[in-house]
Amino acid sequence: MSWALYLPYRVGQLHFLTVAAMAMCGYGAAYLVTAQHVPFALALIAGFAAGGVLGFVVSLFIADAPMFAVVIVGFAFIYIFRTVVQNIPALGGTLGMFGLPDIGGSPEAHRRIILGILAVMVVVAAFFINRFDHSGLGRAASATFADRKLAPALGVNVKALGMILQSGSCALAGGCGVLYTFIYKSIGLDFFGFPLIGTLMTILFVGGYATPWGVVISAPVLYGVPLLLPSAVASWRIVIYGGLLIVVLLARPEGLVTPRLVRYIEGSFFRSRRS
Repeated sequence: MSWALYLPYRVGQLHFLTVAAMAMCGYGAAYLVTAQHVPFALALIAGFAAGGVLGFVVSLFIADAPMFAVVIVGFAFIYIFRTVVQNIPALGGTLGMFGLPDIGGSPEAHRRIILGILAVMVVVAAFFINRFDHSGLGRAASATFADRKLAPALGVNVKALGMILQSGSCALAGGCGVLYTFIYKSIGLDFFGFPLIGTLMTILFVGGYATPWGVVISAPVLYGVPLLLPSAVASWRIVIYGGLLIVVLLARPEGLVTPRLVRYIEGSFFRSRRS
């Protein structure tokens, strides 16, 4: 999900529609599996597809919009979806949906299958994001981020680039929504709000927004470590995230992992191999 936020920010857009896509696809998968008895694999594929379609349709109108407009559209979709779900009993209303079935027939098989899918998904997403960053589209995104008004003069189609990134990010978020739902075998509206957005922004900006490797470093630490802390400390997690985000933005705006640091590490690695 942090990568889903990273992709559109490559052109300077905070695209919170990804959170709405995550929620919609998570609820959709839960309903398909429990009420319509659709196999989990098909529900997961449908999650990726539905998220991508949602992102594409919305990107037709906001692909080249200013960041403020993109943020407002994302928040609007989140709250519209929350209101709709609260008034649909089949989706659990305000309580959410619980008791989703185990994949594979047992809790142990469920855990192994989910972990395997997550591992594959991370590797595949990392491959495509790395290829994007080292392609002509990645260079076009960097030029757009640096100066959105000058980028068209360099031959960059800002709207087409924004559509690609917004559609891809929402497709990734849709798959994340399905997996999140089946990791916990439940889903509720309380998860899809400011705490999730704050967590994702902290992971993105503390790790480093200019390279996908920042998320690789920050996500396990910022999201995983608090789960190991005592509940009295973990309950202050959002406050800690907010303070950390402010400190990093003031002291090191590019985050802990920068492109220069990545190039230095890559150069050192290849020099040591040649030696």
